[in-house]
Formats: sequence, C-alpha cells, structure tokens
Amino acid sequence: MLWRRHTVYRDRAGGVVIRGEHVQRWISLAPSGRRDEILLRAGRILDGGTTAPARSETVVPLRAGTGELATACRRLLAETAADAAPPAPVAPARAKRSGKPKRPGRKGKRMSLTSWMVLACVAGAVALYAYGTATTGTH
Repeated sequence: MLWRRHTVYRDRAGGVVIRGEHVQRWISLAPSGRRDEILLRAGRILDGGTTAPARSETVVPLRAGTGELATACRRLLAETAADAAPPAPVAPARAKRSGKPKRPGRKGKRMSLTSWMVLACVAGAVALYAYGTATTGTH
C-alpha cells in the first residue's frame, strides 16, 4: 500500500526519501556518518511540489527494532505537521483585478518558448549521438 499513496526514491546522498503528497510531508532515512546509526529527517512539501528543508531530525541506532524506528518516524512527522499548523486568520487584503477576464479552460502551467527550445536541443543532441553511433558502428 505504501507505493500507491507515496513516492519512494533515493536522494543524491544515497538515502531513501518517502514523499506523501496527500499529506504534504516527506521523510528521509540516511546514514548518519556514525557507525550503526541512521539519520531520520522530516519536512513539508510546498505548494509547487518542491520540498522544504527538514523541520526536525533525529538519529536512531540500527540495532533498534522496526517498532522504535516506526515510532521515531511517526514522532517526526507529527512534529512537522504541528509546525505547519496554519496561522490565525488575517483579514483578506483587497486584490487588484486586471481588466482582462480569465480565459476558461486554461488550467495548469504552460511551457515557455525557452523550455521548448531547450527540450528540442536536448532531443537533437540525443538524435545526433544515436545517428553518429549507428553510422560508425561503435557502442
């Protein structure tokens, strides 16, 4: 069930990251630098999908059982959730409205021309490499 509701991947340092988009939290397990210990870190997932820096962390000995590891994970995620509690409501500011009405049917972000150009250049470089490899017969 974990893989259906969470994204699990390795980070650059070799640790394991578990992202829960539905709860807007992440937790990572990585070597702590000391022998037989693991570093647990937890944080929030921001609106754009990027991860915020860790809000809490702890070190757990590897000789501890899975029960203690699970308890530490739950505690870190609970602390992260408590830190992210919404602030007291503030009177809404008046937003300036532009004269243009919103276009219906345009949801999400669109790729800019620069993004398309970069994508085309990368695709061209890959195609050129594949063509060069195929014509010279080297791997």
